[in-house]
Amino acid sequence: MRRAEIHRNTAETQIDVTVNLDGTGVYSVSTGIGFLDHMIEQLSRHSLIDMDVKTVGDLHVDQHHTTEDTAIAIGEAVARALGDKRGISRYGTAYAPMDETLTRVALDISGRPWLVFKAPFTVERLGEWDTELIEHWFQSFAQAAGITLHVENLHGGNNHHIVESCFKGLARALRQAVEIDPRKADAIPSTKGML
Repeated sequence: MRRAEIHRNTAETQIDVTVNLDGTGVYSVSTGIGFLDHMIEQLSRHSLIDMDVKTVGDLHVDQHHTTEDTAIAIGEAVARALGDKRGISRYGTAYAPMDETLTRVALDISGRPWLVFKAPFTVERLGEWDTELIEHWFQSFAQAAGITLHVENLHGGNNHHIVESCFKGLARALRQAVEIDPRKADAIPSTKGML
């Protein structure tokens, strides 16, 4: 089983994350930020990666540390569960429509973290989650997971739909990329011999 546990304890957050890349999308998520919980639940369900995420953060300060550190812990867990990345498909692409909204996500589990994020938000908060932290969540996740990640909202009007399509697109692209390629299950998908 490609599983990993991360325990991240700082002066700002205490986080426990468990992931199973070969799961069925079962999740238990508690970050103290309701909309963030909802998005991580979407990530788990649509990637089929089982996730158990428990975060206690300094929300009396603001949501920044909780958002950032949760993304880092999930990214680190995914990277650890991938091991040497032997046999993975490596690349994933998804289009995620949600009513009037359409988002394109493409990623490469390359070991070279990068984020290109293009999504407009016209409100300051969704639920209680600050929308300025959404891009930061994706940046922190991509950095910790070692993923080149492109997220582009092609069109949409409802901010809830835009964010949800970004997370669902990530989920579907990640599901594709972490799957084992039956034709090359014993090989690392790189001419370098490592990722």
